[in-house]
Amino acid sequence: MFEAEERERVRERLLALAVADPEVVGAAVTGSEALGAADRWSDLDLAFAVDGERGPVLERWTSTLYEDFSARHHWDLPSGSTLYRVFLLPGWLEVDLAFTPADEFGPLGPAWRTVFGSTVPRPQGEPPGRSHLVGLAWHHALHARTSIERERYWQAEYWISAVRDQVIALACRRLGHPSGYAKAAHLLPGDVTAPLHDTLIRSLDDQELRRALDAVLTALAGELERADDAPAGWLLPMLAELADG
Repeated sequence: MFEAEERERVRERLLALAVADPEVVGAAVTGSEALGAADRWSDLDLAFAVDGERGPVLERWTSTLYEDFSARHHWDLPSGSTLYRVFLLPGWLEVDLAFTPADEFGPLGPAWRTVFGSTVPRPQGEPPGRSHLVGLAWHHALHARTSIERERYWQAEYWISAVRDQVIALACRRLGHPSGYAKAAHLLPGDVTAPLHDTLIRSLDDQELRRALDAVLTALAGELERADDAPAGWLLPMLAELADG
């Protein structure tokens, strides 16, 4: 695995290349490092403002990552006007480079430290609302049950685990923590996480999957009751039906 010192060297080299690139007119450090929260295992996140056509810039930077940094693979994540190109370097160092048109270059949240160039105000993204998370939870629970009935056991495992993910997200949101990617799951109290142990699937036989589904439905019902809002009133009886049917 990479060392933190190697990550810092790669960051400085990339920023120097950005300064020298006439079509990159702005750069920022983003992610945990911008917040002063990077640790030994953090990846590297940079954002670039592109002046002009983005395609040639992407092609040039991609070639540089492979030729000069020995990149092993990359993939793209589009988001609005920004394209995130995610690279894997030797030692499992992940490098996320965001390419944004110069006239839309600016922070979408607090995890941003401008290195050079001008920024513009951008609307702050909102995390998924509670109703959205509740909807995903019941959707995944329903598909877990139907997957078991169809004897599609790997698919059932996928959906049961997905329900657990939404229980964690709902609990994080209720307690004022970030809800995405289980980033704050370690902050949840024991009375929330303890029931989740029983949701872990030990084998792919029918009886075990039904046991795990019942456990995750119980955990979901408990989280809905803690919030004490409208979804609990209509959803709790339906979750019981899903478990007993």
